[in-house]
Amino acid sequence: MNIVVDGVDIFVATGGCAFDPKKPTVVFVHGSGLDHRSWALQARWFAFHGFSVLAPDLPGHSLSEGEPLKSIESMGKWLVKAIKHSGAENVHLVGHSQGFLVALEAAILLEDKLKSLTAVASASAIPVNESLVDTAQKNTKEAADMLLRWGFGSRSHAGGSAVPGMQPIGIGRQIMSSNPLAEDLLACNKYKNGINCAKNIKAPSNVIVATEDKNTPYKFGLELAEALGAETTTVSGSGHMLPIEAPKSTLDAIKSFILKINP
Repeated sequence: MNIVVDGVDIFVATGGCAFDPKKPTVVFVHGSGLDHRSWALQARWFAFHGFSVLAPDLPGHSLSEGEPLKSIESMGKWLVKAIKHSGAENVHLVGHSQGFLVALEAAILLEDKLKSLTAVASASAIPVNESLVDTAQKNTKEAADMLLRWGFGSRSHAGGSAVPGMQPIGIGRQIMSSNPLAEDLLACNKYKNGINCAKNIKAPSNVIVATEDKNTPYKFGLELAEALGAETTTVSGSGHMLPIEAPKSTLDAIKSFILKINP
């Protein structure tokens, strides 16, 4: 569906079902240079199992218009506006990588509307290699290639795919090459407020980590979990791109946690 936030047309995927604000709502926030397609399997499962789903393309990304936002803080405020526009009152936030930093900022502002918070392959801070940022500013496609070489685990690089006939590295490259990857990476690099937000989250939380994650290594995910007082779920044999690299394992980890709160 399309909504208007701050006068800008925004695309929001709803998992294939009409959005109903009376249902508990799972909000999926994509990572740097990505879009709602990161969450295809996870969004669809929740939409067909008693939840409403919001998976927006951030401004300037894929099907959303407008200029890309320049900071994690502004993205968090924007996300709260989008949720308010939807009318959702009971919100489960799920964020991948940069998307979790955005979710952290939004979580503080949502207050009692927030029912749970889930981090997927993330940390309280995500510093970015200067060479990658420089490349992204000059050539988005080349930067996407660099990021994806690091972002996937060994199984995907050997040609494995959780979805027969589809290659997740190729899908990631196609999406990232057309999106404002440099702006997203710069926003991640500048963000320093994550640990403060994490320590002030009262809602139940879960951190999903991957054993082959080179972008936000396993140990930093565990440090985030400690700051949040969160449950931890480990996905073995996968890298940073968990939602599209290991979609079923990621879904299982998200749904088992959320269903304990909203049976």
